[in-house]
Amino acid sequence: MRVPMSLLLITISALVISFAEASDPSPLQDFCVAIGDLKNGVFVNGKFCKDPKQAKAEDFFFSGLNKAGDTNNRVKSNVTTVNVDQIPGLNTLGISLVRIDYAPYGQNPPHTHPRATEILVLLEGTLYVGFVSSNQDNNRLFAKVLNPGDVFVFPIGMIHFQVNIGKTPAVAFAGLSSQNAGVITIADTVFGSTPPINPEILAQAFQLDVNVVKDLEAKFKN
Repeated sequence: MRVPMSLLLITISALVISFAEASDPSPLQDFCVAIGDLKNGVFVNGKFCKDPKQAKAEDFFFSGLNKAGDTNNRVKSNVTTVNVDQIPGLNTLGISLVRIDYAPYGQNPPHTHPRATEILVLLEGTLYVGFVSSNQDNNRLFAKVLNPGDVFVFPIGMIHFQVNIGKTPAVAFAGLSSQNAGVITIADTVFGSTPPINPEILAQAFQLDVNVVKDLEAKFKN
């Protein structure tokens, strides 16, 4: 018996939806290695939950984002994070917040959040911000100059950055779609890993002299 095309499409669609609904939950930390003996298990995907009857207002509260972060460092910026480690009540809610302070000409260098999309609003100063799309999209740069009140979105996993192009300090707040978004700063990760990546590998990858790579690894050494 010949199956009608409409019925076949409905069946395929139902299968796709069922597979999508059966997918694994997104990780809430870098990794969670399986263990056979439950007595030696020390972690779950996220945080253990408190008995709801023992929850209190302080579990959902944080104070201090009115204070500027210390920007006296090599990138001239500071990120104050408010995630599940600061507000336990964020556990399982899929959201967190950061305040970013930038000294004049400071930057939040190229980095990525493996578990979150970021939406940033500028309160003070002038920022040049952007992200780069994937190899499949030919690594296109999407960038804008932001003024106070402007908003920009950095899609999950995309390498992005912010630079204060003004002569005065800048302040931004950003929301992230994870209780623990994670951050991978590209230069620190590539040139400051422990143990170091073989300089010859990085020299070929970045088309640099191996001595330049060794110098960079020395600068970014943890």
